[in-house]
Amino acid sequence: MTRFNINQWLALVLALVAAAYLAMAWQIPNFPLPRPVDSDLFPKVLGVSLLLLSACLFFERPGPIAGVDQIDQTETQGPLLLTPWARVIVTAIAIAAYALLLVPLGFVLASTLLCVGLTAYYGYRRHGVNLATSLGVVLALYLTMTRVMDVYLPTGVLPF
Repeated sequence: MTRFNINQWLALVLALVAAAYLAMAWQIPNFPLPRPVDSDLFPKVLGVSLLLLSACLFFERPGPIAGVDQIDQTETQGPLLLTPWARVIVTAIAIAAYALLLVPLGFVLASTLLCVGLTAYYGYRRHGVNLATSLGVVLALYLTMTRVMDVYLPTGVLPF
């Protein structure tokens, strides 16, 4: 018996998740009116896609990872807030703060603050471009979701 590599273990876990997801997708009831695309189509397609991709991952051979045995000393030294684990923790705290501030500040302001703050934290220094891009993407998402798709998003302090 051969041992599974990391890709095969991940593929098995993803296949189990896909199978459970597909089992739940088959439980979605059909609407009584006949129509070509029903509410269960997207979840079923998503579950089958995940199952197929996990099969592809199972049979993929893992290549050598560059520098797997080497630890970059410059990453672990230096300012504490710029170490890899600190970045994970700061990002998690930023997402939690985003979730807490979403209703009081509104979607546009909270999302823009998250995008601008995290990109500045990760080292992007052109703040004007950062702000313009973040605000443009957030406004496009907000207008698409609220005007086109009729999804309610909190307005917060901005008068939309």
